Amino acid sequence: MRNFIFLITVLSIASCTQPCVQEKCLPLSYFQPQDTGIQNGGIRMIPITTPKGNFKVWTKRIGNNPKIKLLLLHGGPGTGHEYFECMESFLPQEGIEFIYYDQLGTCNSDKPTDTSLWDLSRSVDELEQVRKALHLDSSNLYLLGHSWGGILAMEYALKYQQHLKGLIISDMMSDAKAYGKYADEVLSKKLPATVLDTIRAIEHRKDFSNPQYMELLMPHFYEKFICRIPLDQWPEPVNRAFAKLNQQQYVIMQGPSEFGIAGKLENWDRSNDLNQIKVRTLIIGATYDTMDPAHMEWMSKQISGALFHLCPNGSHMCMWDDQQSYFKGLIGFLKT
Repeated sequence: MRNFIFLITVLSIASCTQPCVQEKCLPLSYFQPQDTGIQNGGIRMIPITTPKGNFKVWTKRIGNNPKIKLLLLHGGPGTGHEYFECMESFLPQEGIEFIYYDQLGTCNSDKPTDTSLWDLSRSVDELEQVRKALHLDSSNLYLLGHSWGGILAMEYALKYQQHLKGLIISDMMSDAKAYGKYADEVLSKKLPATVLDTIRAIEHRKDFSNPQYMELLMPHFYEKFICRIPLDQWPEPVNRAFAKLNQQQYVIMQGPSEFGIAGKLENWDRSNDLNQIKVRTLIIGATYDTMDPAHMEWMSKQISGALFHLCPNGSHMCMWDDQQSYFKGLIGFLKT
């Protein structure tokens, strides 16, 4: 009897071609490189053609799944991929391939100084060049856009949805002015009156370099609506991403204030165009988000068949402060 049990165990192990993680056996192909030659950890510098010359952007692939390739569009604009590194604790064990991508001007990608490059339509064109270079298509490409990345993902889907298998809009509304109204009428009211008055006075003077501005925003805004973790315990990848923020790019596109959008995206509005998106879609929001969760739920009803997933304890970076809920929703969508 003991030998029989031993034989069954051996056969079970042998039938599982490679590592078993949390009782899940991943195929050997998940760990195999897609490229020949010198192996560099899945990193590719992709050449990008722009009206202002040629540049390179950084990407890094983790895993290999021919049916699920999740391309991550970071926020900002200007932060880079680094705050997405929590994905490594949840997606590989599910056999999900994902791809980091530093948009032009951020983190490991080239950083041109011509400010005319910070433009939404050019960013969509850049994303399409990245898709082609990585050989992603409608049989495998899931596009996840967080915050500003959500704007980019919506714009891309409205122009190139034929190349998508699925779309995930994470923590982003479809109307910049509606976001400004929510920030002004809801979020600002949650700050102490004296703190808000001081912040408003600094903004009125356009004195954004005043150190008091961030000294007030960090505990009263960022810790409550951006990442609901005590500031002295913020995850290292989050701190690293913010430390490398391309401030020029951020201000030109978003504007200097956290209470709404005042840059090039000030009048951006795709709320009436959402019904043109036909690809399978998931929208993720959070109770304490900088973005109105009710608006994000409304968005899901404008896209045929779209799903809405609320992270009840999360904020704008709910992949960090409400991880179990965030990844349950994301993984469930990707594997359904």
